Amino acid sequence: MIRMHSLRQKLAAVVMLTTLASLLVSVAILIAYDLRHYHRALLGDMSTQAELLGHMTSAALSFDDQRLAAENLALLRIRPQVRAGAIYNARGELFASYAAPGEAREFPAKARADGVQIEGSNLFLYRRIIENGELLGTVYLRAEYALVSRTLDYIGVALLITMVAMLLALLLTRRLGRIVTAPIFAIAEVAREVVSTRDYSRRAPRTSTDEAGELVDSFNAMLTEIEQRTGELETSNRAIAREAEERARAQQEVMRLNEQLEVRVHERTLQLETANAELELAMEEAKEANQAKSAFLSAMSHELRTPLNAILGFAQILTSDSLPSTLPQKKEFAGHILKSGRHLLTLINEILDLAKVEAGAVNLSLEPVELGDVLGECRSMIEPIAAERGIRVLFPDACETVVEADRTRLKQVLLNLLSNAVKYNRDAGAVVVDIAFDTPGKVRLSVQDTGLGLRPDQLDMLFQPFNRLGQENSGQEGTGIGLVVTRRLVELMNGTIGVSSRVGVGSVFWIDLPVTVPHALALKEAPPALAQPVEAPEANARHTLLYVEDNPANLKLVEEIVRFRPDLRLMAAQDGHLGIEMARLHRPDLILMDLNLPCVSGIDALRTLRSDPRTAHIPVIALTANAMPRDVERGLAAGFFRYLTKPINIDEFTEAVNSTLAWIDRRAASRKEQQP
Repeated sequence: MIRMHSLRQKLAAVVMLTTLASLLVSVAILIAYDLRHYHRALLGDMSTQAELLGHMTSAALSFDDQRLAAENLALLRIRPQVRAGAIYNARGELFASYAAPGEAREFPAKARADGVQIEGSNLFLYRRIIENGELLGTVYLRAEYALVSRTLDYIGVALLITMVAMLLALLLTRRLGRIVTAPIFAIAEVAREVVSTRDYSRRAPRTSTDEAGELVDSFNAMLTEIEQRTGELETSNRAIAREAEERARAQQEVMRLNEQLEVRVHERTLQLETANAELELAMEEAKEANQAKSAFLSAMSHELRTPLNAILGFAQILTSDSLPSTLPQKKEFAGHILKSGRHLLTLINEILDLAKVEAGAVNLSLEPVELGDVLGECRSMIEPIAAERGIRVLFPDACETVVEADRTRLKQVLLNLLSNAVKYNRDAGAVVVDIAFDTPGKVRLSVQDTGLGLRPDQLDMLFQPFNRLGQENSGQEGTGIGLVVTRRLVELMNGTIGVSSRVGVGSVFWIDLPVTVPHALALKEAPPALAQPVEAPEANARHTLLYVEDNPANLKLVEEIVRFRPDLRLMAAQDGHLGIEMARLHRPDLILMDLNLPCVSGIDALRTLRSDPRTAHIPVIALTANAMPRDVERGLAAGFFRYLTKPINIDEFTEAVNSTLAWIDRRAASRKEQQP
């Protein structure tokens, strides 16, 4: 039937059918691709989320820590498509659960095997948690599966697009059809006249410059073809020759491009081979790290069970009626229990320190620290241990160097190096502590022992976690992670650590730390008003000031400043817990608070004070080395009355204390006036 219609109608029909077919195929492909991508992406995302949750909660399942597992599940709140999640233990029992706001907390009673199940608009996923070949539990996730709704939405959008496109195609075809068919109708009219009249002088009018116009020109050219045949043949021959030349040049260009392509393929092959080699090396390193971790866990199991064996064994003897013991024996048994307990605490602290360092949760207070004081404290702690094996420990005679470091962490680093020097030394050996200034602005502190030394291959693995360098069966206690923590702490204090060793001679561990100026120098710039000391400053004190600070040098500086103030009485606390208790007990007028405190940070201590009615009214001034603008903004937003940074500016410190005390006096006077 289509043959009976006009050219315009046929053209319109062809355009409409072509447009419809193209739209249907394109929309169908897009919908199918998007739905397939959505299904795969959702499954991949949920599988990855389940794997991540399983890895994060393996420790919680191992130690039966439901709170940690619930906290890990609570992280699912950032994934809005996850409606609920749960962790099952190895027995298939519900261990911890999470449900998005507004979702029902309905979970299967028992865990199922690995797999994915789709029911309506819900997707259920089960993934087992396996660590070192042991089944620890199962992860359960319930997510929104919107495949049907997306399909309906896409079908509606596809219908709308098809209708609009077909309408536009119909309008454009009617509008443009006349432009396409008009030259053809003109040629047909002239052709009928030429055939009937044999008048070859007639010419068809040219109304366009497209293919229809070319058709008109061709038709007109046919009328003069006889007299122009020779010229046209020559022109055609020249055109063929030019085309042959162009084809030859094109063939040469293709050959050149092929050669370039071969070179590129060769280069890319070399790159892939290099990448594969690097990947194999990385996989080998990961395999070695995993083996070291497994060995570490095995060693830690032995290390933790050894002191527990002594603790539980002697405790059973002390509590047993069938194994009577004398008082000296009980004291001996209690001593063994105490020694094993301390060793167990040391092991746990090392593991916790490594976990904090790896997680970036270590907060340091970088302040001027007198190196001589820290070395003196370390000397008093390490000499009794060394004396038990007849090892001499030699320290520098005098040291007035001041370094920029965290006092507590610096002491931990030095004690770890000294303990290792004693532990792995030979009996009646020596440990030498030395100080050198080889680099401007830096001080090098070295610890040298007379032990067996380390081989080059052992030096390469010295600072790797979970690696004891073959000392597992040497009889020496330890976890093999002390040096890892030591290196990370030194780096956090803007320092460097290194080692040199010779087999049979000994080892030298050294750390470089930046040198700075002590805060005590600021006392020389004190204003004249503070230059006259008072004999009994606390006798006439009107206000009580509590300073919470763990650094003795900083505490001494504030004591010296306040010593010239007869109206102030100073109390001090070395950590956040003690500061909170002293504030509750003594009710000071003003509190100075460091932020980087052991046990409880200054921010947390401030929250505790604000939540207690007994201390909520006491103004707290932050006095800290965190001097970045964002730190100041965060401190003021947390509720500090003022925010002072170290090193202390005495004028600024005095102004802050005076203005705060004046505010306290005005508040007290206002309350008295309001009383009847």
